[in-house]
Amino acid sequence: MTTPTSPPDDETLIAAGRRALAIEAAAIGALGPRLGSAFARACRLCLSCEGRVVVTGIGKSGHVGSKVAATLASTGTPAFFLHPAEASHGDVGMITRTDLVLAISNSGETPEVVTLLPYLARMAVPLLAMTGNPLSLLARSAHVHLDVSVAEEACPHNLAPTASTTAALALGDALAVAVLEARGFTAQDFARSHPGGALGRRLLLRVESIMHRGDEVPRVGPDTPLAEGLIEMTRKGLGMTAVVDGEERLLGVFTDGDLRRALDRRLDLHGTRLGAVMTRDPKRIGPRELAAEAVHLMELHRITALPVVEGERLVGALNVHDLLRAGVV
Repeated sequence: MTTPTSPPDDETLIAAGRRALAIEAAAIGALGPRLGSAFARACRLCLSCEGRVVVTGIGKSGHVGSKVAATLASTGTPAFFLHPAEASHGDVGMITRTDLVLAISNSGETPEVVTLLPYLARMAVPLLAMTGNPLSLLARSAHVHLDVSVAEEACPHNLAPTASTTAALALGDALAVAVLEARGFTAQDFARSHPGGALGRRLLLRVESIMHRGDEVPRVGPDTPLAEGLIEMTRKGLGMTAVVDGEERLLGVFTDGDLRRALDRRLDLHGTRLGAVMTRDPKRIGPRELAAEAVHLMELHRITALPVVEGERLVGALNVHDLLRAGVV
């Protein structure tokens, strides 16, 4: 391994990085005009697959394949990655007649992948291939071939898989996205396969799961003196109190902002009733609404707490700290 006689300057390093990005961007850009009937057939193979999409590849193509399999699986297409070297030592038994195999190989002649071809033919398992060589054995053996060839690698020696792996990864994403759209896969579907992630919390968590209930909810009547309303706000710690009638119907809210306005007007804390200074027709949310909708309302209206109502009755309350603790914000 040789080393430069002197360390490169910043501009040299930045120029090298920009050149690599430009080459890889061009490789992805070249894929668009190539998408045609073969891509549509590839999508239909995925949509008609009654089993799983078994993705395989080795080396850098294997790393790409692992990511493509994960993307398919998380977007409504059951899939897993099969290492081709392990496949020829027994793991090929994971492939069933109802599956579809997606093989990725830049050369299309990778021995470990090509070794699988006779088995797939005997099992009559459909083969979808992504290669950089349409004349390769893998391409010619496939039911559908997708061309991911690139003009050059980003590596200055045109050796290290860089642009070619980027192109394969991008086309794998394009396949997954086209198929998920065809399936009518929704954001809620995506969240169900990511229950432990932030997106899952945003798209699955309901207000009723994190709201305060019962005696934890600050509430007073409209005839309550302002001073007693302040005590209720302080005791419950949500930054506001709901104002309700005798049947627990929401009439308004009294917030920190309402308090500041009352003080600016020098109102009597003991003589003023909350019904006179509350915010009428306040923003509210239902218990079965998504917690993410509560975040949206707070951001849109620049408020930090919401009463939770069912019909017109107060059933709970929550503030921004509840949403933060739940990981929704």
